[in-house]
Amino acid sequence: MAFDPDYALFVAVAEAGSLSAAARALRLSPAMVSKRLQRLEQRLGVTLVHRTTRRLALTTAGERFRADLGDILGALDAAEARVTGARTAPAGPLHVSAPTSFGRLHVAPHLGRFVAACPAVELRFDLDDGFVDLFGARVDCAIRIAAEVPETVVAHRLATSRRILCAAPSYLADIGTPEQVDDLAAHRLLAADGQMPWRLVSGGRTSLVTQISYVRTNSSEMVRELALGGVGIALRSLWDVGDALASGQLVRVLPEWEGSADVGIYAVHLRSPAVPATVTAFIDFLRDTIDPAAWA
Repeated sequence: MAFDPDYALFVAVAEAGSLSAAARALRLSPAMVSKRLQRLEQRLGVTLVHRTTRRLALTTAGERFRADLGDILGALDAAEARVTGARTAPAGPLHVSAPTSFGRLHVAPHLGRFVAACPAVELRFDLDDGFVDLFGARVDCAIRIAAEVPETVVAHRLATSRRILCAAPSYLADIGTPEQVDDLAAHRLLAADGQMPWRLVSGGRTSLVTQISYVRTNSSEMVRELALGGVGIALRSLWDVGDALASGQLVRVLPEWEGSADVGIYAVHLRSPAVPATVTAFIDFLRDTIDPAAWA
């Protein structure tokens, strides 16, 4: 069975997010794109997209069909490259997402090297403390700091995110220094939304800290600033507070206790038979940039 060109048109519509944008990309009229999409839906006997005046949204069937077609089209591109011997140089759009603090501190200062090495890549780099939906947000590669990653993505572990308890000297002078892990219950603890409870480890012992953050915030950077300002005790990654510890702005609390070593720094992307050259190049850049031993 020949590959229906309307399949590729549907994928273009799904990626563009609107009929008019897909029409421009395909150099067709919006009316022609709409007609061919309707023809495909009639032939399949299912509705693939919900249409609105400005945007469209994939139906459940459309989402599933888009995922299947993405695998097929990726395999076809890979097969063609193997047959022709084509060199897949990094080129075209690349949408990257990273946690705010990590992206600002440890990726952004080095991006000049990446764009210089890959001038044909059209980079968009977003900072977001939430776990973005790669498919829904059309993100090609994301940096995630987590204990585990879902099986729906391919994960490349870049480093371990070692986390320690810390506070400003002024806070400890005013409130006192906890002597054992149970003493944390009497202290002001700081964490961004979703970062509690804390699972702390010390040798073979574990402790689960389930308090509510003294200040509610959705920003990890805000937690860091609150800790520096003497508001409370925070569980922070060494990549985030290493400089503040070295300068004495923060000091370790309960140094025998740390966050679970399960938490890693990953580069993730959606599963595909043919990973785009842009994604491969960016992950190689991250591996060259991030030193796993830096925060050990």
